[in-house]
Amino acid sequence: MQVLWVFIGGGLGSVLRFLISKISWLAQASIWATFAANLLASILLGFLFAKNLEGLLSARQRLLLMTGFCGGFSTFSTFSLDNYKLLEVSDWWSLSWNIIGSVLVCLLGLFLGIKLAN
Repeated sequence: MQVLWVFIGGGLGSVLRFLISKISWLAQASIWATFAANLLASILLGFLFAKNLEGLLSARQRLLLMTGFCGGFSTFSTFSLDNYKLLEVSDWWSLSWNIIGSVLVCLLGLFLGIKLAN
């Protein structure tokens, strides 16, 4: 049953991400549509994270909204939350490597995928 909640939330998040990319003034420069989705998802995940810390979210709501919806809408929000947790415990080494490593390694992975496809 847990997978179903993640599935439903992920589907809804993905559809919203798609719709944001179709807003004409955002679609003209796709970087802004991506930026908007990442920012909105990060704000929402931060809000939900805080409410969860207050004990206001059930396990089902966490799966539906945090894992599913925010994950489908933008994995950048999860990346941001991971980095926030590292900031909270002042783990500067892991924080630095997570930010730099994730961006660089994933960018290199993208290039590798393009090369493999060609």
